[in-house]
Amino acid sequence: MAGLTPAPLAECGAPDTGRAYWVTAADGVQIRLAHWPGARHVLILPGRTEYIEKYGELVRDLGAAGWGALVVDWRGQGLADRALSDPLCGHVSDFAEFQRDLDAVLAVAKTLAPGPLPWIAHSMGGCIALRGLMRGKTPAAVAFSAPMLGLPLPPVQAALLRLVTPLARLVGADGGYAPTTGPTYGLTSMGFGENNLTTDRAQFDRMKAQVLGDARLSLGGPSLRWMGAALKEIAALAPLPAPAVPALFGLGSDDTIVAHPAIRARVTGWPDAALIDYPGARHELLMERPEVRDDFLARILTLFARHGG
Repeated sequence: MAGLTPAPLAECGAPDTGRAYWVTAADGVQIRLAHWPGARHVLILPGRTEYIEKYGELVRDLGAAGWGALVVDWRGQGLADRALSDPLCGHVSDFAEFQRDLDAVLAVAKTLAPGPLPWIAHSMGGCIALRGLMRGKTPAAVAFSAPMLGLPLPPVQAALLRLVTPLARLVGADGGYAPTTGPTYGLTSMGFGENNLTTDRAQFDRMKAQVLGDARLSLGGPSLRWMGAALKEIAALAPLPAPAVPALFGLGSDDTIVAHPAIRARVTGWPDAALIDYPGARHELLMERPEVRDDFLARILTLFARHGG
């Protein structure tokens, strides 16, 4: 594509028509964007620790349904620029930085995928997407997969993080790992039996093989600053009125990564939104067992077809 610099894209189960590009955000940070062509497109906004190739099978299934796709590596993960000398520590100074990434992606999307562009936003990507909507971005519709609109932290722990984070910043210590996390926190050290992502063994093995096969895709725990920034953003978004964008929310009953009450409260106040509960499902609804994954994807595509697809 003229004017875009090619970036690496590994085989991931998606159609071989996909191409990746480097995209530079307004503050000079380099992120990665992959594009699979189609007559109509979906923009996929991943969660924390995620990377483009993780969504290869979803891109494949979207293609089978007649949709092209765009998928982004947010700053600090995948092959995008990382802020710290320790590349395994997920870090941003402020969640506003992710809006620069979103703006850069949407600018490029005008060329790669003109026309109505619905979004699929997972976990942290859901938090980023909601802020984008509040800033006036107007996708045709949005499907939220277990959006990070709250974190299930005990109130005392959340209060301590809000207190400690600015103090750590004053002494330059907020770039260290958040308590209870570290460089091996997450998928790389996780066994299927204790995983909190999916009940589907094949999906778990696929995701783990990807990060073990390419160390550049690995990410450990978040920094203390990331945690403080996330809590600040969640608190700022919570009281804002719902945007006038059609939305679908999906939530697994066994999801322990995001706060269920925050999601339910947001849906209750959103006139054109619906929530689908999946009993026994965990955090990664689009990488869950087939009956969950297929149902949620079918509902997403129905929503998108009704609103410009």
